[in-house]
Amino acid sequence: MPDSNHTLARTFREIADLLALRRANPHRIRAYRRAADSLASLEEDIAGIAHRGALLTIPGIGRELSAKIQEFLETGKIRSHEELKTPVPPELASWTTLPGMTEPVIHYLYHRLGIRNLPDLEALVRTHLLRTLPGLTVSEEVLLEAIQARQKENPAP
Repeated sequence: MPDSNHTLARTFREIADLLALRRANPHRIRAYRRAADSLASLEEDIAGIAHRGALLTIPGIGRELSAKIQEFLETGKIRSHEELKTPVPPELASWTTLPGMTEPVIHYLYHRLGIRNLPDLEALVRTHLLRTLPGLTVSEEVLLEAIQARQKENPAP
């Protein structure tokens, strides 16, 4: 198996493992594992397949994973993989005690939306954009009350 296939298969397996630790959607985890198995079994280098525009012919590779393969071939890494490997700061990790805030949600807020503190989170909730976030199962009002209570307990320096 060509080196890039091996590296990419290993990366997809690691993504699947990191997603599993975060209790992500089991279908998504399986998709990464299936794609990793397909990549590991390829005899042709993935770069050649991508160059021909034939990534979608590989079993288990759809549009999303095809784009990640392209990203890997162009940059040598996959941004979402790098984000999954980077933990959130401890003060944000403690947000799991807020209603509706799970580790995957906090991870998304930190890495994708740049939320760094409770005032940022409160501002985001007030924009009503948080309700569009998949996996969030709490009302904005309940979350706002919890954020405000936390801020009173631990006022910013």
